[in-house]
Amino acid sequence: MPQEQTNIKERTKQELKEPDMYKVIMHNDDFTTMDFVVMVLKTVFYKDEATAHKLMLTVHKQGKAQIGLYTLDIAVSKCQRAMTMARKEGFPFLVTWEPDR
Repeated sequence: MPQEQTNIKERTKQELKEPDMYKVIMHNDDFTTMDFVVMVLKTVFYKDEATAHKLMLTVHKQGKAQIGLYTLDIAVSKCQRAMTMARKEGFPFLVTWEPDR
């Protein structure tokens, strides 16, 4: 009697984990214009006019504000893009990221 071959593939179940999230924080300074901050919020962070204006005022009055919550690669990319735009305009603008705990 010939030996029977079977093609059985064993499936393993992988547990998927949500990626760690990071807060993007915008900091106030005395030189960056409010119009520039609103423009960055609209173009880099895709905020609508009213939200961008409200966030800009929060940064201005409180010294900093959380702009968004993103995965690490997106948070870093958005911070770099905003800072590059600011440097081209000569502003000492600061946007940072930190883990969301």
